[in-house]
Amino acid sequence: MVVTQGTRFGPYQVISAVGAGGMGEVYRARDSRLGRDVAIKLLPSAFSADPERLKRFEQEARAAAALSHPNILAVYDIGQHDGVPYIVSELLEGETLRERLNAGAMPVRQAVEYAIQMANGLGAAHEKGIIHRDVKPENVFVTADGRVKILDFGLAKLTETTATLAGVSNLPTSPAGTQAGTLLGTMGYMAPEQLRGQAADHRADLFAFGAVLYEMLSGQRAFHRATAVDTITAILTEIPPDLPNDDRRLPPALSRIVERCLEKSPAGRFQSARDLAFALEALSSHTGPVPALTAAIPESRAATTRERLAWTLVAGLAIVLVGALAVGAMVYLRRTPVSVEATRFVVLPPEGWSLAAQLQAAVSAGPLAVSPDGRQVAFVARNASGGNLIWVRSLDTLAAKGLAGTEEGTSPFWSPDSRSLGFFAAGKLRRIDISGGPPVTLCDAAPGISGTWSPQGVIVFSPAGGTVLQKVSASGGIPTAVTAFQGDETGHARPAFLPDGRHFVYRAIPRPDNPIGPVFVGSLDSTAGVRVMDDIVSTNVVYSQGHLLFLRETTLMAQPFDPDRLVLSGEPFPVAEQIQTFVSYGFFAASHSGVLAYQTGTAGPGPQLAWLDRTGTVLGTVGAPVLNANLALAPDGRQAMVTRLGDLWLLDLVRDGLATRFTFDAALDTNPVWSPAGDRIVFSSARNSSVDLYQKAASGAGVEEVLLATTKDEIATSWSADGRYLLYNEGPPPNDIWALPMSGDKKPFPVLQTQANETQGQFSPDGKWIAYVSNESGRGEVYVAPFKGSSASGGKWQVSTSGGNQPRWRPDGKEILYVSPSPNTQLMAATVSAEGETFTVGVVTSLFRVRLPNTGGSFYQVGPDGNRLLFNLAPEGPAAPAPITVVLNWTAALKK
Repeated sequence: MVVTQGTRFGPYQVISAVGAGGMGEVYRARDSRLGRDVAIKLLPSAFSADPERLKRFEQEARAAAALSHPNILAVYDIGQHDGVPYIVSELLEGETLRERLNAGAMPVRQAVEYAIQMANGLGAAHEKGIIHRDVKPENVFVTADGRVKILDFGLAKLTETTATLAGVSNLPTSPAGTQAGTLLGTMGYMAPEQLRGQAADHRADLFAFGAVLYEMLSGQRAFHRATAVDTITAILTEIPPDLPNDDRRLPPALSRIVERCLEKSPAGRFQSARDLAFALEALSSHTGPVPALTAAIPESRAATTRERLAWTLVAGLAIVLVGALAVGAMVYLRRTPVSVEATRFVVLPPEGWSLAAQLQAAVSAGPLAVSPDGRQVAFVARNASGGNLIWVRSLDTLAAKGLAGTEEGTSPFWSPDSRSLGFFAAGKLRRIDISGGPPVTLCDAAPGISGTWSPQGVIVFSPAGGTVLQKVSASGGIPTAVTAFQGDETGHARPAFLPDGRHFVYRAIPRPDNPIGPVFVGSLDSTAGVRVMDDIVSTNVVYSQGHLLFLRETTLMAQPFDPDRLVLSGEPFPVAEQIQTFVSYGFFAASHSGVLAYQTGTAGPGPQLAWLDRTGTVLGTVGAPVLNANLALAPDGRQAMVTRLGDLWLLDLVRDGLATRFTFDAALDTNPVWSPAGDRIVFSSARNSSVDLYQKAASGAGVEEVLLATTKDEIATSWSADGRYLLYNEGPPPNDIWALPMSGDKKPFPVLQTQANETQGQFSPDGKWIAYVSNESGRGEVYVAPFKGSSASGGKWQVSTSGGNQPRWRPDGKEILYVSPSPNTQLMAATVSAEGETFTVGVVTSLFRVRLPNTGGSFYQVGPDGNRLLFNLAPEGPAAPAPITVVLNWTAALKK
């Protein structure tokens, strides 16, 4: 097809052509829904009928869409237009590595930095079971700010589904991709096993990586020859010329890394991209091109022969790296004064566990904590079933220890003696001794965001929901306010004690949808704060070694700070880049003694609105992945209301989730409920000292009017089908269920009022019954009780059997759906019937397992036909952040 400026592919309008390659043409386009420029790759119409090429094009989309990593091109969408398939991805500004290499060899330090990013990207792909199979300079992009992106997973092999290539010809005479049946890859970068037609795994990518790194360091292609046959022979039998050294001070260890990547046998190469990245990071230095480990590795090697045993190199390199790190850790931990170097290494989660998904940070970000003595790192990890556990890794050991009793625990923080951890779980603040024993509950904290523990035995923590900081004794008690609002503020967050143990830094939040706020120093002796830093985006600020550490976009910054005078000096400077973030929270932690820990990467895709059937099959998605919360579906199923960045947004489900902002107040607007006619919205808002009920026309016209305002907090949950009553929760805990008449005197009355928490009330379609959640048994269960405003009366009936949440009635009233608790979260269905004043619960069955994001409020709604379900789905599997990087004596690099 002819593509010109203005051509539309769904919601994307072409602006200009970018380029073309063997796998398709690329155009710059505008996404009219999100207001951003994107890149569109489409298969030329001449090839769209070619099944093999079409298969590879679609495989690129599937492979790339499964990946979420800062060093891999992000794929946003896939579709077809006039029979031509296309992929929508992020638009990059910069140049390919091939364009960069046209100018010749790169500086050693820059080559190593690019190589580390490439290795991390490949590692993320390999961990997903995806092999690139065509790593080459043309498929590596360097952005204008120096970030490396791996492109074109069109030749990727899904290792769990693709058969071997044993029958493929091993003597191609042209680049792969020009004809069906040739090898997959690009001549000069293909591993020997690929050329022989043997099964190739992820180590083939490491061979190609080695060829690319060789080219970056030498300016010459490792195996380029005059003909394809000669190139094949070189790859199979020859060794590239030695890397040029001259006056570039090329580290012998780096040459050995390249040689190991280019081993003819896969067994002789690095066995994972993560190991490769680790070896490269050990060479990296902030201070110049000469890596710190150069002197530790002998420079002698035979230039004329490399017929050495692979295991000799593997063992030698491993001994040097492990030995150097062990020595660095021991020297630091023993406080020997001769160590002035900053030592870096990585901490990986235990096998079978992954670092906690970033989307959980919506409520409880803070998976990293460095002990005050600098000897231990605590982190939150998640297993395949979705359960959390807090782990502690001592820096002088190789294994982390899981803390029994911290299941579903979040936001760990250390005691001053480094022997205990505070954390939040099940709406409580708890502490646990890391040497063993059960956790001890200190107070209610529903939910807690973060905490800090002083030598005086006082814990200061920040609750969710926009409030001041609280303090409580480390032995337990009733929390009291330790800060007070000073002007236009809606919350205080992320406290961190200074060395004196009485003062702490914290961030003020001007408004829920404003990511910028000032930093104050608070005191245990007064609720007044001292402003020490002007508005910044970073919500977490910590003190370490005479500096305040904070985030500027994704760069970790440090600025000199006098903790006695409470005064900043000098200018902030960068410490680490590409820090992983969630909204404005940075994933980093530091001890006063100079140990720094952080994660790099991105938070990955957000939750995805999708229509599912009763088997869990996705029938279609709605819009792009984005952080939605408090999902409410219109009665006709054509619109939905969600909370985004503190305001309500109206989604047109017929027009692929086209979003229109519905509220504009600075306060947090949540929990929308549609009227039965679909013409009004009732919602909760924290615009005054409490959370009140407001209503507004669903069209968006007019202004919000106060529906109910008391000294309590009211959360709307359900509107009866006849329009006469609105159910809402009244808190703080214990929460009760109340009803508000929508006509007459509009005097609220209690529906369920006990010592337990009753929440999430939902009217039955006939308005005679309500389904709700109560914790009267010690955990949340779904119950049904008659509504006091109806003719029904009597007791209550338990619906769920092993915990339940989010009850929803089927439109015909013959079934109640609910969600079972984690970690094995299922959508459950209970058949129900009512006759007179008698209610009967029948068979309870599991429909399918669900992935629910931790974004608050309602996660799903039942469509008008009862067969389709609108879900707010968490991304497939947990996000894949980089391992935790630990830096001992991080300020040492500042002296050079």
